[in-house]
Amino acid sequence: MQTTATTSLNRIRIGSVSYLNARPLIYGLAERGVEGGNVELALDVPSKLINGLRDDRFDVALLPVIDYQHLQGLRVIPAGGIGCDGATLTVRVFSQTPIDRITSLACDPDSHTSVALAKIILQRRYKIQPEFISLSAASNREGEARLLIGDKVVCEEPAGFEHQLDLGAAWKELTGLPFVFAVWVARQEVALGDLPARLEQCKRAGLANVNELIRKFAIPRGWPAGLALQYLTVYLKYDIGERQLEAMRTFHAMAAECGIIPSPARALVLA
Repeated sequence: MQTTATTSLNRIRIGSVSYLNARPLIYGLAERGVEGGNVELALDVPSKLINGLRDDRFDVALLPVIDYQHLQGLRVIPAGGIGCDGATLTVRVFSQTPIDRITSLACDPDSHTSVALAKIILQRRYKIQPEFISLSAASNREGEARLLIGDKVVCEEPAGFEHQLDLGAAWKELTGLPFVFAVWVARQEVALGDLPARLEQCKRAGLANVNELIRKFAIPRGWPAGLALQYLTVYLKYDIGERQLEAMRTFHAMAAECGIIPSPARALVLA
């Protein structure tokens, strides 16, 4: 259903993350007009994008999937997202003890989705419910593990952690489904016009120019070029189809069952 735009002069304000994994989705986005107007692109950490939508600073955001459940009046734009179909490489639990002996997990606070996924995996697969603490409070005491996401997993991998768990691989083993960490969403009242098609074009252009992205955004951050290429073209999946939507619904349902979000989970509304 067409809704009334709240932005002036057809300007659509978009929030995204600055991580390497989002770069194919936002390739050239700020330079592309939308219905004769402009796109205003802002970059932030994943956990702050929901505030941008809530505070009317963003009309559209590359939102962590769990945060869809934390704000009413959102629509999913199935033009792209950040996902995997197995191992992720950059969303991993690092532990000095076997995973089933973890007593506390120090979490990177930047991703609400990864924290929720860790709770589900540890509870359902390993039958444990460790204490979740901030990464800044990590002390390396016995039984304490770390959940790290993003570029720092590759460029700042902690030493001395013999046991590791890739949450994307664990989800695949648990459900048989792909996983989606973040997806484009819009506030209900925003008239999107041809933005979904524009986002799809940006995604295709970004994947077609992945070597340029690696030179600009991966190598300067310490990524080996070959690993960055494998990450962007093999590990990560950017399309949102029926299996990805099913995975999102399954994730929300499990999060509700585990007490992470209210039950029942809110249904997905597509733009």
